[in-house]
Amino acid sequence: MNLIEMADYLLKNLLEEKRKYGRIAIPKDIEGKKILIRHLMNIREALPVSDDFLNVQDKYLKTINNKITDADNLKSVSIDSRLILWQGDITTLNADAIVNAANNQMLGCFIPGHRCIDNAIHSMAGIQLRLECDRLMKQQGSLEKTGTAKITRGYNLPSKYIIHTVGPIIKGKLKDHDIEDLRNCYLSCMKIADEYKLESIAFCCISTGEFRFPNEEAAETAVNTVTEYLKGSTNLKRVIFNVFKDKDNEIYKKLLR
Repeated sequence: MNLIEMADYLLKNLLEEKRKYGRIAIPKDIEGKKILIRHLMNIREALPVSDDFLNVQDKYLKTINNKITDADNLKSVSIDSRLILWQGDITTLNADAIVNAANNQMLGCFIPGHRCIDNAIHSMAGIQLRLECDRLMKQQGSLEKTGTAKITRGYNLPSKYIIHTVGPIIKGKLKDHDIEDLRNCYLSCMKIADEYKLESIAFCCISTGEFRFPNEEAAETAVNTVTEYLKGSTNLKRVIFNVFKDKDNEIYKKLLR
């Protein structure tokens, strides 16, 4: 199958899953097909799926996500050779683990095409990720607590693992317990990385988007927590602060000089 054939196969199967999708027309252009596939995957519940579908989906996702960044080739900052500041798309990063800023349901973002990192990671990892998260949450039997984390496979991402953490949601003025909760997010992720003997981890800017944590305070908490953790015994050799916005890039540059 070429890319268009794979896209049409996925769309046909996704649209046939629910009768109400019957009136949705399949776009003729590949970009339109990609958008519709992502939207349908975003809203798809954690339901069983055939091996044939997964095989085509996996080939499709690996085809469209072919610009890989190797974590080992990223330049370290001057204050610590283990620390890296990198501006880019975390779903293209080949690291042992990337960190996902999740919500307390831990099932990914269900809003079609939403621009949050949770949506981006689930969209590029594939529907297996939501299925694994659903199994973990059913085993737990309760929502995930703020400041904690869980690890899953990376599936179709270049990274081996995804570590999902629930950051604090800021309502009104920033409080001391918000900072402590965010600190625990970074600690929980690094502790899991050490449990799995991982050597590289990439952190997104946890809680600074939809969860409204002030960018400067979030960056200070991230850098302080990571640098303190690295003073102890750890397997981590590369900790990447991944930023997407220019604003966050400038903030981290000042902190890591």
